[in-house]
Amino acid sequence: MANDARELAAWAERHGIDYLDGGITAIPAMIGRPESFLLYSGSEKVFDENRAALELLGSAEYFGADAGMASLYDFALLAAMYTMFAGFSHGAAMVRTEGVPATEFAARAVQWLSAMVQVLPLSGEAIEAGAEAEGQSLDFTKAALDAIVRASREAGVGLDVVGPLKALVDRQVADGHGAKAFDAVYAGVRAPGSE
Repeated sequence: MANDARELAAWAERHGIDYLDGGITAIPAMIGRPESFLLYSGSEKVFDENRAALELLGSAEYFGADAGMASLYDFALLAAMYTMFAGFSHGAAMVRTEGVPATEFAARAVQWLSAMVQVLPLSGEAIEAGAEAEGQSLDFTKAALDAIVRASREAGVGLDVVGPLKALVDRQVADGHGAKAFDAVYAGVRAPGSE
C-alpha cells in the first residue's frame, strides 16, 4: 500500500503533478470532529495550500515528503486496532461460555485496556532499546499464554486469535530471548533485515 502511493507519486511527478496521499484514521461518524485525524504525506506544498480545507474533515497531520508514509501509518494503526478488537472478541467468547454477557465483559475490558494502553510509550522505548528494558519477560508471557490457551480450550474457544501470538512468543523464547521484555516480540514480526 505504501509502495502503491510511492508509485503514484512517481507517476504524478513524471507528469508535472504535485501529489499528496492520505489516510483516514476515523470512522464515518467521526469525520469533521477533532477526534478524527487524517494523515498526509507527499507534496508539502499541496498540504500547506489546502490545510484549511483538509482540517474540515478532522485533525490533519503531515508525515513528510515520502508519499507512502501516510498509508504506512494508517495500516500500522489499523493493525493495532484490529488486533485489539480480535483479542476482545476472544475474551468475550471465553466468558460467554459461562453465561457472562459480552456487554459486561466489555465494561471490564475498557477499564483494563485503558490502563494498559498507557504503557505504550514505554513499549516504544523498549523496542528502541532492543527490548532490554525491564518489564514482563517473554518467559513470563509464555507461561501466561500457555495458561490462556489451556483456559480457552477448556471453554471450547478456538485459538485463531491467541494461537498466532503464542507461536510468536514460543519462537522468541526458543531463540533465546526469554529473559527480554515482552516487547522483544517486535523482532519476531518485523521484516527480515529491517531495523
